[in-house]
Amino acid sequence: MGRKVTVATCALNQWALDFEGNLQRILKSIKIAKNRGARYRLGPELEICGYGCWDHHYESDTLLHSIQVLAELLESPITQDIICDVGMPVMHRGVRYNCRVIFLNRRILLIRPKMALANEANYHELRWFTPWSRSRQTEEYFLPRMLQDVTKQETVPFGDAVLATRDTCIGSEICEELWTPHSLHIDMGLDGVEIITNASSSHHVLRKAQARVDLVTMATTKNGGIYLLANQKGCDGDRLYYDGCAMIAMNGSIFAQGAQFSLEDVEVLTATLDLEDVRSYRAEISSRNLAASRVSPYPRIKVDFALSCGEDLLELVSEPVQWRYHTPEEEISLGPACWLWDFLRRSHQAGFFLPLSGGVDSAATACIVYSMCWQVCEAVTSGNQEVLADVQAIVDQSSYIPQDPRELCGRLLTTCYMASENSSQETCSRARELAQQIGSYHIDLSIDTAVKAVVGIFSLVTGKSPLFAVHGGSSRENLALQNVQARIRMVIAYLFAQLSLWSRGARGGLLVLGSANVDESLLGYLTKYDCSSADINPIGGISKTDLRAFVQFGVERFQLPALQGILSAPATAELEPLANGRVSQTDEDDMGMTYAELSVYGRLRKIAKTGPYSMFCKLLNMWRDICTPRQVADKVKQFFSKYSMNRHKMTTLTPAYHAENYSPDDNRFDLRPFLYNTGWPWQFQCIENKVLQLERKAQQDLDNLD
Repeated sequence: MGRKVTVATCALNQWALDFEGNLQRILKSIKIAKNRGARYRLGPELEICGYGCWDHHYESDTLLHSIQVLAELLESPITQDIICDVGMPVMHRGVRYNCRVIFLNRRILLIRPKMALANEANYHELRWFTPWSRSRQTEEYFLPRMLQDVTKQETVPFGDAVLATRDTCIGSEICEELWTPHSLHIDMGLDGVEIITNASSSHHVLRKAQARVDLVTMATTKNGGIYLLANQKGCDGDRLYYDGCAMIAMNGSIFAQGAQFSLEDVEVLTATLDLEDVRSYRAEISSRNLAASRVSPYPRIKVDFALSCGEDLLELVSEPVQWRYHTPEEEISLGPACWLWDFLRRSHQAGFFLPLSGGVDSAATACIVYSMCWQVCEAVTSGNQEVLADVQAIVDQSSYIPQDPRELCGRLLTTCYMASENSSQETCSRARELAQQIGSYHIDLSIDTAVKAVVGIFSLVTGKSPLFAVHGGSSRENLALQNVQARIRMVIAYLFAQLSLWSRGARGGLLVLGSANVDESLLGYLTKYDCSSADINPIGGISKTDLRAFVQFGVERFQLPALQGILSAPATAELEPLANGRVSQTDEDDMGMTYAELSVYGRLRKIAKTGPYSMFCKLLNMWRDICTPRQVADKVKQFFSKYSMNRHKMTTLTPAYHAENYSPDDNRFDLRPFLYNTGWPWQFQCIENKVLQLERKAQQDLDNLD
């Protein structure tokens, strides 16, 4: 009697609205799964159309093309003799649902709509879809004619049900349903479902992988069973990077681990597991069995098909594996690099242009591009033909085979140090040294002529000549003269990005990379339309603290000793005149707070959801050993004043890789006004009242001691 089942899950690099490419990647994953003996294949959420379609989900075209792709899948000989579980939007009785369509041998077995929609942070599924609210109920779904012609079915079950094969029972979860307080796998497992599948589109955030793995292992620890998780991977068209981590678990242990970051467009995991291990595991948990005896049953769709073979006594079963987690520094070196690669190859540009200042942020960005070149060379060396074809198209050379990351970086990355009379020789040397070590095509130029021309136009028109503060100018003059330099750098960056390759006799243009970190964006410590304005920003969702740790990691990982000098130098914008040839301006002095403090403010503001008064109350305890209540109050007021004054800058923030949950990205993640009353009169008065109360109490305590 067969009891060993081989199941497959996958991570696919799908792309929103790329129906042809998505179809081919789905078919490739099914073919690999079948070749490995799998009888069930699970794919990511909305894999047919791509998860990131956003408002394209409103369009009838998206539904139509998804149905057309489904018809192609049903007709393909590749999908025969394996249960295929694919994701797509489906309209049922005039309502759009995010669905799994499960089929076998040209017949649709079940359309399972998502019941718990992700609708927080970067997710807005309730904008396009409606959750299925009829627990353990199904309805008849009338198939479109093009599907009826293929399946010879008029209607199929639509709703919350499970599949009963000859040898086991299979139930579905979809992404968010794993993360809810009462996940659906609990009741399904109690009702005898032995294999739970989860189709996800879960994006990368630093240090998030462990939470995902813990949820899966805990689900099967408490209830027993087999759990398959599929996920999207790569950049499917916006700020998010979906980080794979497909997995297969059983009874609290992991049996197959997928890569979190890679350039493989199709990754398939399979495992051969013994159903009797699930049954014996569950048999001894009496509390689970007592709950199972009372659970409401799920509708079962009978499937005349077995996942196991008749004689499998000698078939080897998979062994548990220990999950290997990346450090945050490794995550930064891999995730944003893969995101950049997807953006580069799918935008059909010829490389990147990076203003390299000699500071930590632009150096970190350069290291991420260098890491991308490492990964491309490794992928080509391991035989990845898709990556080889992509890199040959990018460099416009069909015979090119990348072998050396430094040589490839010279083709794909142009760096530029844009000096002014306020720049130091030290930062120029640090930028040039790093460029030499990573192999980028490096340009040194001076912007002084352009700055003087622009300021000269103002002086000619107004008869006034603004001065820096050290030369007797006002704060307004000082800031305006700094901003002119910063904005001219942006203009020059785009000019060189468009024409640099042309001047070298090469084809194509370059994507401009920004390098403002998440903390500076939060405070608005950047000039609107300066070098923070770019096409994309790989570090815009990463804190200064994590970036410094990553750069330190890069010294050894990539053998780049130039990074050590960059780390030891003070962070500076170099927009004010030098003092005796030395830097007189530092970022933390300009901001009036440290980067470490900024990270704390950012997490409290966004993740802990505190306004000025609540932040003050929390920091009173957090900083009780280093700050008085008055000092805490002053720091909170300073932060919120500057944050609200500069919030308008977030409306033009360069699209950045999302890596932190306290990102201030105004576009879809951090929805707030950008015109504030920057005095916060009511909120700050509440803080002031509390400070006075605490100061009076402290004085009374001192008096009582006397």
